Amino acid sequence: MRVVFFGTPEFAVPSLHALVGEGFDVVAVVTQPDKPQGRSRSKLLPPPVKVAAEAEELPVLQPDKPTDAAFLARLRDLEPRPDVGVVVAYGHILKPDLLALPARGMVNVHPSLLPELRGAAPVEWAIIRGLEKTGVTIMQMDTGMDSGPILHQIPHHLDPDVTGGELSDHLAEMGALALVETLALIGQDALRPVPQDHGRATYAPKLTRESARIDWTRDAAAIARLIRGLDPRPGAWTELDGAELKLFAPRVAAGQGAAGEVLTADGRLLIAAGNGAVEIQELQPAGKERMPAGEWLHGARLASGRRVV
Repeated sequence: MRVVFFGTPEFAVPSLHALVGEGFDVVAVVTQPDKPQGRSRSKLLPPPVKVAAEAEELPVLQPDKPTDAAFLARLRDLEPRPDVGVVVAYGHILKPDLLALPARGMVNVHPSLLPELRGAAPVEWAIIRGLEKTGVTIMQMDTGMDSGPILHQIPHHLDPDVTGGELSDHLAEMGALALVETLALIGQDALRPVPQDHGRATYAPKLTRESARIDWTRDAAAIARLIRGLDPRPGAWTELDGAELKLFAPRVAAGQGAAGEVLTADGRLLIAAGNGAVEIQELQPAGKERMPAGEWLHGARLASGRRVV
């Protein structure tokens, strides 16, 4: 089966490796352009999918947008025509003319049990919202946002202490397995798409700086879920004396005080929530590396009674 692959971040790499490893003919890999890095913005950092594709000696295309006329013409010139397109966290919405280009259309690997958690950040929101179960869905793409018919799903139980990074890594591997299984069944004409129940749809919007800010008036369990869901990136944050502080490795603990009040700062960092308290075991001050909270407290000389906001 001839495949054109669309993907950008690390999450997409296991799917690309699985396709190559299982003998699919990946005729082109489409990913986003290299991104400027560093203060001078002079160094370009290739996306993880590009690095993986070049290691496999696969042809790489990096259009600014997938609607570029020259890019579309290049895909149309592929001979013979690709059988199927695979999209894994590419980062752009694909238009109907592109979706229709492969003979069997496009399939997408999405890290949730659709129609739950449609959108840009399903991994993080599954943790933040305290879901007990998530998973991966392989769907036939249409012009909507994660609204196409379902081809295959695999559920996954969420560990109560899992972080966003850990869950993303696990679902990436699950998605790669589900993708290979789905394409094998498509090749045998053994799959029948099942329309989604749009009335059950929930959404996982793009994470913003404000959605990552900790609201200390919420209960301790909700704050801990936010911190875990955004670990390691983008990181849940709060302010101390006007400076940003990212918090990691939370533990719900007993404690009472005004929301955001530092209850203990002697070897351990305990902060009051709207209900209960949260012990922070790791943190990252602005401009510094992530470190154990005790190490930071040793130098910060933070006194009990101070407030974070």
